[in-house]
Amino acid sequence: MASLAGRMRGNGRIAAGLLLNLLVSISIVFLNKWIYVHHGFPNMSMTLVHFVITWLGLYICQKLDIFAPKSLPPSKIFLLALSFCGFVVFTNLSLQNNTIGTYQLAKAMTTPVIIVIQTVCYKKTFSTRVKLTLIPITLGVILNSYYDVKFNFLGMVYAALGVLVTSLYQVWVGAKQHELQVNSMQLLYYQAPMSSAMLLVTVPFFEPVFGEGGIFGPWSISALLMVLLSGVIAFMVNLSIYWIIGNTSPVTYNMFGHLKFCITLFGGYVLLKDPLSINQGLGILCTLFGILAYTHFKLSEQEGSKSKLVQRP
Repeated sequence: MASLAGRMRGNGRIAAGLLLNLLVSISIVFLNKWIYVHHGFPNMSMTLVHFVITWLGLYICQKLDIFAPKSLPPSKIFLLALSFCGFVVFTNLSLQNNTIGTYQLAKAMTTPVIIVIQTVCYKKTFSTRVKLTLIPITLGVILNSYYDVKFNFLGMVYAALGVLVTSLYQVWVGAKQHELQVNSMQLLYYQAPMSSAMLLVTVPFFEPVFGEGGIFGPWSISALLMVLLSGVIAFMVNLSIYWIIGNTSPVTYNMFGHLKFCITLFGGYVLLKDPLSINQGLGILCTLFGILAYTHFKLSEQEGSKSKLVQRP
């Protein structure tokens, strides 16, 4: 009974973490879209602000004794911080050089690439039926975006690099927590300032820094307040991502990301009156079917593993 209660509490915490991530991730998508449309705040500069505020939020948390920092050698998290900056840069370059449809299709490839990395580098095994759930999910993304898919060499290079670096980043987020024996707050506390410094050096190559449209340019009070609010929400997004990956897996987080994509599409249709074609509706249903199948298979496998442990003499 005690183990059952413990499993229920653990599942409850994971469900709460996923729900929090769902709410804040969808909120920040619509808030950032509003900021881009109404104020034109640059994309990468916004990410820099997000990570600076994330570090400040964690600094306040440790001062309030919400968590205890653990001393980590910078060399141990350098690649993690670098991969974060790489995924921001290459994702933005992919978006700039590809159509939205091509960009979304490339992002869908993150899940299979994560499975390959974990299988080859970390000797993790995935059942055939779990791998097969990628078929309806990928098909759903294709249905959502095929009308806007166009290929060009430079765009494909940036998309491929974006998928690879994003996959490595998400795998390392989970691996580093286990390797260094730290929780999500402790790891992010050290990674956030390092990534912020790297982004600060990188941003001037892609966006203006001073003057009109630059991060240090003249902005209205309302724009600054909205960017600050976006940063606070991003703090919760970043923290929940680390927590989810650390307590589940990068693949599970990616599957959840597909669910957020479907909800965002549907939310844009309901709230912002964005057009939603029949193909996109079918794509959403197809993706949801794949996510539900993945969830069912993973839960079945977990229950099977626990039953074998209980039955051992």
